[in-house]
Amino acid sequence: MEEPLDEKDLERKLKKEQKAKSKEEKKLKAKQKEEARLQVQAASDGAKKSEKKQKKKGVTDENPEDLVDPDTPTGQKKLLASQMAKQYSPSAVEKSWYPWWESSQYFVADAASSKPPFVIVLPPPNVTGALHIGHAITVAIEDAMIRWRRMSGYNALWIPGMDHAGIATQVVVEKKIMRERKLSRHDLGRDKFLSELHNWKDQYGGTILRQLRTLGASLDWSRECSTMDEQRSGAITETFVRLYKEGLIYRDIRLVNWDCTLRTAISDIEVDRVDLKAETFLEVPGYSNPVQFGVLTSFAYPLEEGLGEIIVATTRIETMLGDTAIAVHSQDERYKHLHGKYAVHPFNGRKLEIICADDLVKATFGTGAVKITPAHDSKDFEVGKQHNLDFINIFTDDGNINENGGPQFEGMPRFTARAAVIDALKEKGLYRGMENNEMELGRCSRTNDIVEPMIKPQWFVNCNTMAKAALDAVKSKEIEIIPPQYEQDWYRWLENIRDWCISRQLWWGHRVPAWYVTLEDDKEKGMGSYIDHWIIARNKSDAVLEAEQRYPEKKYQLDQDPDVLDTWFSAGLFPLTVLGWPDNTADLSTFYPTSVLETGLDILFFWVARMVMMGMLLHGDVPFRKIYLHPIIRDALGRKMSKSLGNVIDPIDVINGITLEGLQKKLEQGNLDQGELEKAKEGQKKDFPDGIPECGTDALRFALISYTSQSDKINLDIKRVHGYRQWCNKLWNAIRFAMIKLGDQYTPPATLALCDVFIEAIKPYFNGSEEFESAR
Repeated sequence: MEEPLDEKDLERKLKKEQKAKSKEEKKLKAKQKEEARLQVQAASDGAKKSEKKQKKKGVTDENPEDLVDPDTPTGQKKLLASQMAKQYSPSAVEKSWYPWWESSQYFVADAASSKPPFVIVLPPPNVTGALHIGHAITVAIEDAMIRWRRMSGYNALWIPGMDHAGIATQVVVEKKIMRERKLSRHDLGRDKFLSELHNWKDQYGGTILRQLRTLGASLDWSRECSTMDEQRSGAITETFVRLYKEGLIYRDIRLVNWDCTLRTAISDIEVDRVDLKAETFLEVPGYSNPVQFGVLTSFAYPLEEGLGEIIVATTRIETMLGDTAIAVHSQDERYKHLHGKYAVHPFNGRKLEIICADDLVKATFGTGAVKITPAHDSKDFEVGKQHNLDFINIFTDDGNINENGGPQFEGMPRFTARAAVIDALKEKGLYRGMENNEMELGRCSRTNDIVEPMIKPQWFVNCNTMAKAALDAVKSKEIEIIPPQYEQDWYRWLENIRDWCISRQLWWGHRVPAWYVTLEDDKEKGMGSYIDHWIIARNKSDAVLEAEQRYPEKKYQLDQDPDVLDTWFSAGLFPLTVLGWPDNTADLSTFYPTSVLETGLDILFFWVARMVMMGMLLHGDVPFRKIYLHPIIRDALGRKMSKSLGNVIDPIDVINGITLEGLQKKLEQGNLDQGELEKAKEGQKKDFPDGIPECGTDALRFALISYTSQSDKINLDIKRVHGYRQWCNKLWNAIRFAMIKLGDQYTPPATLALCDVFIEAIKPYFNGSEEFESAR
């Protein structure tokens, strides 16, 4: 007789038995699965043999003509073949639908409708050229939103528009004219140059509209508009006049970002910040040799009264020609005896006061003494205002040294003067050395020129009140930002906002509605010499009327400000002006505020925040309830897309497919100079050695939307887009199989998983054998 097992032994035995039982069950399941597989395989082989026999006999149940869609008259509903084609072809499948949608007015919203409105304003593409893949993701996301709401019973409105893109368009057209005719805009004159710009707008505006239709964008084309059309232009003038009368627009002499190639002020968004770790030589427009950056140059200023010298250092040695003071820390023992004393400029004898600027100077950094150039540095500008220093501009608009730089350097390009100043300091025994210096350099994104801080008279908007309202709108959840992490960026930017420079020294754009009165007895005849001689008016007739009232019985000359307004000024009004503002239109009362503003996260401040500020100020309500920010698209290697790299992708090339030769030909027809062209071609050979395969609109849009679940950057790989085209092919084959095999009476179950597995498993049941009739 066996002894009874204790508790531990019993537990061990039970586990062993359970393990053995589980092992047997697995074997049984595997055997059943294999038997099922063999059964399916046998049936499948039978079906294949039957199919081969049918082929040998020449029997077929498909007529090739039945697989081709008939030609559809433009604007009519697409005519379909009686059977689905054997192969999925994006171009064949997508053809003819859009003209029918458009002619049927499916995208037109009704301001008198009782349905709840759902409104999106398409971020207006720049009329600088064709759309790129970044525009395609905008279209894909917004079209998904608008179609869903339209199908859900909303009065859905998606408004198309075009942005004149002042600086970007002018740069492109200037380069084109210079390359083709060796002429500058000044050679042509303002009127002829503007004519060239309008021709460009008409050409590329048409291209963009065709691209949007090819992308399937269900836009309400009856409301199409442009920032430069008559309605929008009138609204922009009205805004300027109103804000001026309310004291929010004013003219002042301030430090701005100056592009010496374009000869205009540019906005912060047009400045690319480049980090340099040490000495670096860079190509700069207008210079045959690379220019040195990333170094700190030290030199000595002699002091008055035989007090010796004071050593300062700078990364921009040429600006010493405009120095008007030297700053030290008030508690720095080395310089306490120099407070209120003067250094002497070695090239012009100018007296430079030794001042205390504790916010600017760190006693432990460098020599503890800092040169002050109020007209060419943002921090020095503030110090100059605090200490009532002279502001001496030493540059001409195109970046040469002017008369204020002294006869020794006058007329030199600024970076040529950089080397000349060092040589002159060496001659005087004042040069003290050079060392590597980590620094940030500003380059214009349009011209690649080095941005020069310059003091210029400009028109500004006081943003304080508007910024507070925009801040509160997000804090109170009147506006929701998606993803929410960007709320902190919103707060940070608006809490530290500066007044907005809105004038540009360009020719393409909305002319500033300001006229300057030059009186016959004025001592200074230059435009802007007297700040109180400006007249702000809606048109010249109104300006003349005000001039006659202000200066009765005086002889005068009236000239309009040649400057134009910043593109972002007109763009900031877009949600209002597309709906008819400042007129009280039916569209404005029905569709404002809009529902969602969907755009790239890189223009959250430059465009989105300004729309909120302007909308709340001018119409008393936010312009949209939600802000949805999509990621920025980069190439497969994570690089920013750039024409000069050859990695900019036209969405139409992805939709239709294109050879490498075709890609290179498009580059040659573009606006790159020879050096950039060769670099771009090499980039294309590496990125697209076999060209781009045809993917179709659906696959492209599906791929782009699928990417949005990733981080704030998308590294776009065309192979992945083509993978979604293959997925479309699978879907096509599945539907085709079902339509052929299941018949018209088939009703699908409510839920079904694993479509491809299911289809493969049931294929044997459709070999024509009577034994599978009930299963079918």
